[in-house]
Amino acid sequence: MSADPATESSPTQAAVEQFFANTVRRIPKFLLVISALALSPVAWVFGVPAAGGFAAGALVSWFNFRALARGVEALGDRIVEQHSRERGHVVVMRFLLRYLLVAAIGYVIFKSSLGAFRGFLFGVCATVAAMLMEAAYEGYAALRRGY
Repeated sequence: MSADPATESSPTQAAVEQFFANTVRRIPKFLLVISALALSPVAWVFGVPAAGGFAAGALVSWFNFRALARGVEALGDRIVEQHSRERGHVVVMRFLLRYLLVAAIGYVIFKSSLGAFRGFLFGVCATVAAMLMEAAYEGYAALRRGY
């Protein structure tokens, strides 16, 4: 008797799952590429302080995304595994500290230079552009590979 075809795992299905599992690793790479490509135009159009703010915002955004991915994974492990090493309050504290870090850096930049603060806000939003690039890449891969 054969198993249900919907539950069977084929090499193609495993490749598709592996492709989508790598999403969290690709987004920070897209973020770094976007930031590197946008830094010179930001400096040219808005000035060096805005470019410095953009670089700081992109760096904070990269760190924030990586910390978020680790936090979600740790929280998932904490929920699923009864004998997890992760303590629930530590995971939540790290989650909150990420936002305090972003707020503190934003406040310091805001107090020092309004142009740099504007660049910082654009840099923090660069993660959205990286996610849009990832969505376009996944759409391209789905059409190209037939996912």
